[in-house]
Amino acid sequence: MKHDVLLINLQDNVGVALVDIPRGGKARISSGERVEAVDETPYSHKMALEDIRAGEPVRKYGEEIGRALTDIPRGGWVHTHNLHTGEQ
Repeated sequence: MKHDVLLINLQDNVGVALVDIPRGGKARISSGERVEAVDETPYSHKMALEDIRAGEPVRKYGEEIGRALTDIPRGGWVHTHNLHTGEQ
């Protein structure tokens, strides 16, 4: 089955877009679920697979990669505008 978003680790709350996903698009996650894109998510960028509240950890590769700067809804684009990695 072809999928649009790769879930790398079951503990992750973000996945990686394998294609450009338009706002409103129904993305297929490698876990078998679907998520509606709240934002346009470019190829290779992160998409929230669950609601992430401001200050909560963002997990990719089974590890915390940063903290949400704002509330990020399920299906939202996760990038430098709403993710603090400690390197910014």
